[in-house]
Amino acid sequence: MAARHHLIDRSPSAVWAVLEDEDLYGTWVVGTSGSRREQGHWPELGSSIIYSVRLGPKEFTGRTVVRRIERPGALELEAEAGPLGSARIALDIRPWGDKTLVTVDEHPLRGIGGTLHNVLLDSLIQIRHRTMLARLARLTERMTPGETRESGSGVAAADRP
Repeated sequence: MAARHHLIDRSPSAVWAVLEDEDLYGTWVVGTSGSRREQGHWPELGSSIIYSVRLGPKEFTGRTVVRRIERPGALELEAEAGPLGSARIALDIRPWGDKTLVTVDEHPLRGIGGTLHNVLLDSLIQIRHRTMLARLARLTERMTPGETRESGSGVAAADRP
């Protein structure tokens, strides 16, 4: 099991706003180069998006399906990667003072990823999660106004990528 957490300097509703935007999925999820709606209204239960992964000159597509949602505290996804199989990705979003603690837990479910699952694979997933959660934090903090550190008041500019 590969679980990692990150403290984001915004409210759970701000984090949730990023998670609900299917167009931003490819921005914070490591390995994806883009995403688009496939079915339903993201992230409603059963909705899905198609994502792209670029490896050198080749581009592959996968599919992510919402398997469980409890706004604004939990989002569980199944990322399907064709012959490589699928993985469960669970995001736990909880208030932590005036910030948000986000924990991601991922493990292979099916296919070669499940068959070859081991400590080394978990270590690689941990590295991916560290980067992914840092991207989610930067994106959330950039998109959401927050108090400036110097004065303790005032609002930082928020601009969408």
